[in-house]
This record gives sequence, C-alpha cells and structure tokens, in this order.
Amino acid sequence: QVQLVESGGRLVQPGDSLTLSCAASGVTASTFALGWFRQAPGEERKFVSAVRWSEGTPYYANSVKDRFTVSRDVAKNTLTLQMNSLKPEDTGIYYCGVQRSVGDPYAYWGRGTQVTVSS
Repeated sequence: QVQLVESGGRLVQPGDSLTLSCAASGVTASTFALGWFRQAPGEERKFVSAVRWSEGTPYYANSVKDRFTVSRDVAKNTLTLQMNSLKPEDTGIYYCGVQRSVGDPYAYWGRGTQVTVSS
C-alpha cells in the first residue's frame, strides 16, 4: 500500500526559497517515477516536476525550469522539491504522486501541502 505525506509548505514572499518533502511508503525499486503537482484555487491539478525513481532523471514544467530542483533519496523513500525565486503564480496546494509504470497515470496522492507566495 502506497502512502504519501507532503510537508514544508508555508507563506513566503516573492523571491524567497522553500523546500517541500514527500515521505513515500510502499514505493519499490520498480516504481517508475514520483512527481509533484500543484493545484491553484479554481484550477485543475497541474504537473510541476518529477523524477524517475531508479535512475534519478528529472523532469520539469517550463514554468519552473531553472528555478525548481527535484531530487529523491531512495534509501529514505523521500522526494524533495527545492523551490527558488518563488513567484505569486507558484501559489497552490502541492501534491506528491506516484507513477507505477511508464505510461500509467499518476496515482496514490498525498493530502498536499499549501504554498502561498505573497507580499
């Protein structure tokens, strides 16, 4: 059974940095990828970043490329998102999700962590 717990969200000012973490239990070496998604008020959940679990290859949405860095610790089953130069449009609930096999939809969402970027 996969369980995901996100943490680290809070209120920050534009230009600040923030690190989000996702503790993932039930993830195995055969898991294809873990990813971060953001849901802004009134909008659908959107892809932010992901990492191939065994290889570590990162993927980013264009809107966060060069500002965010995704990483994983396979031994600790932890996914991390380092967010720099935050903008108000980065505001939203950040969810961690699991993609079990290539081509599968993301599933096994956590409850999310709120990030608010505002002056």
